[in-house]
Amino acid sequence: MSARIRLLLLSFLMLFTELALIRWTGANVLYLSYFSNFVLLGSFLGIGVGFLWSKHEFGLFRFAPLALLGLVAFIRFFPVEVSRSGAGEIFFGGLSSSGPPQWVVLTIIFVVVSIAMACIGDGVARTFSTFEPLTAYRLDLVGSLLGIIVFTALSFLRAPSLGWGLIVGVAFVATEPFGLRTNRARLLVASQALALLGIIVILAFESFAPGTSWSPYYKIEQSTNAQGDITTINVNSVPHQLMFRVDKSANVFYNVPYQHLAKPRLDNVLIVGAGSGNDVAVALLHGARHVDAVEIDPRILDIGKTHHPNRPYQDKRVSVHINDGRAFLSNTNKKYDLIEFALPDSITLVTGQSSLRLESYLFTKESMESVRQHLAPHGVFAMYNYYRAKWLVDRYANTLRQVYGTSPCVTLYGNKQELATLLASRHPADVACTSRWKATASAPAPATDDRPFPYLRSPSIPSFYLETIALILLASILAVGFAVRGTSKPGEASFRSVTRYIDLFFMGAAFLLLETKNLVQFALLFGTTWLVNALVFGGILLVVLAAVEVTRRVRIPHPQWLYLVLLAALVVAWFVPPSNLLPLDPVLRFVCATLIAFAPIFIANLIFAERFKGTASSTTAFGVNLLGAMVGGVLEFAALVVGYRALLVLVGVLYGLALLTGWRYLGVPEDSVSVGEEPVLDTVKTDEGLGVLQP
Repeated sequence: MSARIRLLLLSFLMLFTELALIRWTGANVLYLSYFSNFVLLGSFLGIGVGFLWSKHEFGLFRFAPLALLGLVAFIRFFPVEVSRSGAGEIFFGGLSSSGPPQWVVLTIIFVVVSIAMACIGDGVARTFSTFEPLTAYRLDLVGSLLGIIVFTALSFLRAPSLGWGLIVGVAFVATEPFGLRTNRARLLVASQALALLGIIVILAFESFAPGTSWSPYYKIEQSTNAQGDITTINVNSVPHQLMFRVDKSANVFYNVPYQHLAKPRLDNVLIVGAGSGNDVAVALLHGARHVDAVEIDPRILDIGKTHHPNRPYQDKRVSVHINDGRAFLSNTNKKYDLIEFALPDSITLVTGQSSLRLESYLFTKESMESVRQHLAPHGVFAMYNYYRAKWLVDRYANTLRQVYGTSPCVTLYGNKQELATLLASRHPADVACTSRWKATASAPAPATDDRPFPYLRSPSIPSFYLETIALILLASILAVGFAVRGTSKPGEASFRSVTRYIDLFFMGAAFLLLETKNLVQFALLFGTTWLVNALVFGGILLVVLAAVEVTRRVRIPHPQWLYLVLLAALVVAWFVPPSNLLPLDPVLRFVCATLIAFAPIFIANLIFAERFKGTASSTTAFGVNLLGAMVGGVLEFAALVVGYRALLVLVGVLYGLALLTGWRYLGVPEDSVSVGEEPVLDTVKTDEGLGVLQP
């Protein structure tokens, strides 16, 4: 295998494994899917440490199967859950919460993921270093793009975890140069084979378990009671939905909205969060002439189509839309007599690098205004759920009061008044209400599109996040120190060589924040679906690849001026928030959003490529950049306080620091700049990876 093909496959393996770990750990560690960004942070640390370690003679890649087996076995055979205790933020799921404190479990997962990814990162780096920096970076980007494409295809096919494990195993076998000349080598190969076999066996038992299937968002487990009349749907091991026969007299919870309609004519009904079909069946029983059923998870929808006793999805009056509710509203001009938000509570985040849940944009003030615009003259809006805390009911009621100009009708159940139905309308007389919400000074302010965190009571970073962040930063410092520990061998990474690339560290942090900002922006404009997320992530990689190709072919005389162009692009993004684009036609919205979002990404990567092409030690430089990305992921939590738009200011500050610390390297070979340290030994690189050590 040529070095070029090997680097492509290794980069594919690295990104594919990262994506698979984010999905798989979230499916098997109870409630970890609420904190999948910590798995991503662990991946960044591990890959960065692997790149720094690659200067050492002792390689880690050969131990990647053993590390992955340890991670998989730890999670499958020592099940733990992330405690959801704390009054400041609400997490849906079971009504009880147990397990070790969040900071303990999240730190352990972070460390275990880091170790596994460090082994893979070391293998990538050793081939990466045999190429010219930009050639290596280009191949790494192409391999990563292939990883995105394959993982997206598997998500589309709803492949089980066994499929992910098989692909990782094949990629490792294809890239590991197995040796059998000594007993030690033969023992290592046998250990690798047993480790890969162990991973496959564990994932096979999981994949073929009765009632288990996979959607692009969850591992889904369904079971039916002995009487055969109730089906339970668990997602990521959390009780999520019950599917049963409904009628007008049973389960008052579903029927409450219809009981309060002053004018119960239902020509058109919209149900957001249609799920397995209970809400749709109730709407049909109450005489709906047409129902638009919006559900984001295609597998849950299929279960409802096949197994719901009322067969609501077989009714000709029902139109099914696999989308998120906010995106559906943005792309229709239809008016409805009743719009329901029917228990739309997800158990996962939109991406591994944000704090945004699938339904977060549904509950912002701007979303409620969009709902109001889609109501018919006498239309009614209803939302209901077990909200877990009275303050969340107050937040939603306060939001509806501000949007409709009058307090909503609120029906509360239970001793703690956390189970609630809220109704609002353009004209108060359209709701037959006996109990309207009374505004209080303590009611939390509405969530907004810039701060779409309805489940966070006040703008703050909860204490368990801060505790976990402190621990993972400490673990990161220790890991980096171990990777760059001083030895007598020339060319190995040292603290002095690492600090030489401090500007790349700031670029990595800034780029991660910029990427996160754009991912959540596209989620608002086009939906929080897995496909939108995958397309945006792939688009970002293509833009980065385009910047590399431009840098390889075009000489920029004064690359320092690119920082000024980047600043201008960030200013445009600041003054044109995503909310300004929502009213546009979908095609025009896409064009404008792409230009505004991808322009700073392209310019930022022109700067990075100009700096990176002259580095004397590409693996050290790339590793430091990845460590910066990890810190950027930590800084992303600032959005909980200041919102996503303000991240652009932080991006500007970080790129300003990159300019101050690295302007002298732009456009010139690094070794031509005197920085008061000894020359760094590295290889003379060619496109096929041949070279010798020299100063």
